[in-house]
Amino acid sequence: METTALGNLLVQARAAGVASGGLDAMRALVRQTQQIVRYEPRGDDAPWRDAAARVRG
Repeated sequence: METTALGNLLVQARAAGVASGGLDAMRALVRQTQQIVRYEPRGDDAPWRDAAARVRG
């Protein structure tokens, strides 16, 4: 599940009384119920640097 949607769901669950606790409890709930996948950039970042340079002018 996408992180923003999951965060929204957790806030709503907490407001409805379905989930409780603070930030640490919510993070623990995510770790218990979701497979965490971390995406790292890789490859040549030259096109991104070139585009950023064009935007900065």
